[in-house]
Amino acid sequence: MSVENVVMPSSVTSGLTVSLHPLPILNVSEHLTRIRLQNNVSLPFIVGALLGTQNGREVEIVNTFELNATVPTDGSEPRLDQAFLVSRKDQYKQVFPSLELIGFYTVAPQPSPVHVAMIQQFAPYTQNPLILLLQPGLAGSTVAPGQQQQQQLPISVYEPNIGYGSAKTMLIKVEYKVETGEAERIAVDWSAKGGEGGGSLVAHLQSQRAAVQMLHTRIEVIISYVEGLIKQDDKVKWDYPTLRSIQALIASLPASEHKTFREEFDQEYADVQLTAYLSTLTKTANVMNDIVDKYSLMTHRDEDRRGGGRMGGRRPGRMGGFGFGGGGFGMDAWERFERF
Repeated sequence: MSVENVVMPSSVTSGLTVSLHPLPILNVSEHLTRIRLQNNVSLPFIVGALLGTQNGREVEIVNTFELNATVPTDGSEPRLDQAFLVSRKDQYKQVFPSLELIGFYTVAPQPSPVHVAMIQQFAPYTQNPLILLLQPGLAGSTVAPGQQQQQQLPISVYEPNIGYGSAKTMLIKVEYKVETGEAERIAVDWSAKGGEGGGSLVAHLQSQRAAVQMLHTRIEVIISYVEGLIKQDDKVKWDYPTLRSIQALIASLPASEHKTFREEFDQEYADVQLTAYLSTLTKTANVMNDIVDKYSLMTHRDEDRRGGGRMGGRRPGRMGGFGFGGGGFGMDAWERFERF
């Protein structure tokens, strides 16, 4: 059975709305990378369950967990460890009562009859199991200049359905969107930085480095496209809107060396540096003020002990006691001293 016999034509669309959170993407990628390094194979078989919520035709994939499976050598469908699946599903249900098992994930270049056969093993837990397929072969695919990238992630989602004119199960490709919350954005940003803490300067330099790398990559794409046209490469097609865009980009470059632009840029740069310098001075002054206050309190505590306690058993009044100039060590300061 070929891929065309498993997946319905692109003209057949699903009314399902799928929202994919970053955590399942990270879990599946980590699962694949770990098994690949452990077994030293390029594309190992992995399988796991998808957890999420479903409200009508709206599905939200929130989390995943790994599953154990026995892979036969004859190429038939893998057999899941049902006892492990039920146990892990119940454990997640206790921690996340709102999440349900809504499908499974695996890794393959394209959907196959094996994936269709595995749907029956998840049927007791969900009515219509979804399939999230990680396709590493799609990662890093390039597109010609002027064309829009249709799939940014090497992930496809499929919904099982009964095929037209037959009783066999077919797959319908479902469009999805990546849904992120504020906490997820912070976690993903922290993971992208390697989980290391760092100052604002390090984060700024890392972002600048990433921006320069992206700019360099895009310039290389433009150069390779123009070189292909000059060499009359059959794989490179003439695209006049793209050439006009490249010409407009090149025409705008000399404007960045204009005298007025350079003066305004230097002025803004100096203003930003001055603002950062004043902020640093303010923070330093605040820290020094705290140190002086603590030193003053500790110094007068030692003087009080050498003087025999609270000035002979008497608590100094608001204007009496340890004099600072003519102001004295007032009651408010004495209360702060006792709390210290």
